[in-house]
Order: sequence, then C-alpha cells, then structure tokens
Amino acid sequence: MTVSNQANQSVQTAAAAKVNLVEQAASYGAEKVTKSKKQSFGLAIFAGAFIALAFVFYITVTTGSQGSWGLTRFIGGLAFSLGLILVVVCGGELFTSTVLSSVAWAQKKVNTLAVMKCWARVYAGNFVGAMLMVLLISLAGMYQLDGGRWGLSALNIAQHKLHHSWTQAFVLGILCNMMVCLGVWMTFATKDVLTKVVLLMLPVAMFVSSGFEHSIANMFMVPLGITIQQFADPAWFEALNISRDKFADLTVMNFVVNNLIPVTLGNIVGGGVFVGLGYWLVDNAGQKPAATEAVEQPVDAGTKLDN
Repeated sequence: MTVSNQANQSVQTAAAAKVNLVEQAASYGAEKVTKSKKQSFGLAIFAGAFIALAFVFYITVTTGSQGSWGLTRFIGGLAFSLGLILVVVCGGELFTSTVLSSVAWAQKKVNTLAVMKCWARVYAGNFVGAMLMVLLISLAGMYQLDGGRWGLSALNIAQHKLHHSWTQAFVLGILCNMMVCLGVWMTFATKDVLTKVVLLMLPVAMFVSSGFEHSIANMFMVPLGITIQQFADPAWFEALNISRDKFADLTVMNFVVNNLIPVTLGNIVGGGVFVGLGYWLVDNAGQKPAATEAVEQPVDAGTKLDN
C-alpha cells in the first residue's frame, strides 16, 4: 500500500468517524421527538429534579469556602456536573440537550411541529421537576444550614442572575448550552458508562465556574431564592443582619422577563444551532466533495487506459 493510499484511507476513516457521531446525534434527537408523550414528560420531570439537586450540591460545596474564587467555582462546577451525569446515566429528558434534535430535523427524520411539541413538553416537565425540588428543599429548611449562610448564598446567586442585561443573559445562555451539548456530543463516541461520566464533568464544570446561564438550573435556583425571600422566618434575616428588602427584586416577573426568556433562547441557539446544526453543516460540506471525487476517479482512470 502506497503512502498516498494510506493517507487517503486515514482521511476516509476520520470522516467516517465524524459522520458516525452526526448520525448518532440524529438518532438521539429522533428518539426524543418520537418517544411517547407520557414517557417523555415523566423523564423530563426527573431531569428537572436532577439538575435542581445538582444546584443544591453546588451551593453546599461553595458556601463558606475560603479557597480562591476560581478554584471554589471549579469545585462547585464539578459538583454541579452530577446533574447532567444523572440525566445521561439514569435517563432523563433535559431541554438543553433535547435541542440537539435539530440534527434529526435537519436530516428530515422529524418535522418541525413534532420538534416544537417535544421541546415544549420537555421544558414543561423540567419545570415541574424543578418546582418539586424547590418545595422539598424549602420544607426541609435547608436554607438554615451553616448558620443560615447556605440560604444567604442561595439568595445571592438567585439575585445575581437577575442583574444581567437581556443581551448578556442571552449570550451567557448560548455559551452555556454549547458546553452542555458538546459534553453530550462527546458521549456519542462511547458506550462505556464511566467514560461518559468523565467526558461530561469538565464541560459542565467549565460553564458553571464561568457563570454561563442554564435555563433549567435557573428554574430551580431563582424560584428557590424567591421562596426564601418571601417565606423565611424574620428571625433568620435578623440573625444574619440583613434586610429582607435587600432582595426585593427577586420576583417572578423579573425572573421570567430578565432571565428565563433570554437564557432559554440562548440555550436553543447555543445547543441546537451552534453545536447541532453546526456539526451537521460541516458534515454535509465534507461529504459532497468526497462523493464527487468518488464518481470522477473511475472516469479519469478509464480515460487514461483508453489513451
């Protein structure tokens, strides 16, 4: 075998591997869209709860930390990766990864209406799961942990999310779901569960530690902050020497308009467009020249023989 043939074979092998990932992404998305409505909604509730639990883990790990700012957030990000790990390993329908069904849509495996219904169903299920965890965490009185500093940390995180400009929240949503979907995309390359877990950890730790915005995580975090602000015992605020009014901007309207809407749209663009459709377009661009070359080569060989 010549060096040229070896090089061509290597290129073809690499191309085949890339096409395989795109095809797996398309199958992954098509399965989500065609899954039964009840099963899809039920798994979405689980996913919303998993992401909420991951945020509880993040708050617990970072509250009262004396480490450097970056290292503390990195450790918190690793803790938060538990959420996506649970979704992938245990099974769950998470809106931010479900937008990868854009690949199946681009390949015409599913139609636009079916995709929109799937996204809406999963989004609603994630919301139910997140709200269920807000209720349970509130009833458990976890805001009182560490002398009340756990709850204060939750309030500060929730309030910070409402202080982005609309454009900033949108862009932070794009960046976040690029990392989430790239993490999920990497898991298509392996069937080994432990490998999937390892592959998911750094992309999640990166987006969390950098302050990118995840719509489903925010469905838990901001309502938790609103709940603490509204219903925590006045003595709790007094013990921390803070005023309840300091967090008066934690309202449902502020959350929906200034955070949830722009972050959700950003998540769709980052995962569904930049990652999903981006890889699909690159894959298509790579396939067409190869197909043309495969047709032309035999003609050239035949011409040379005739000559």
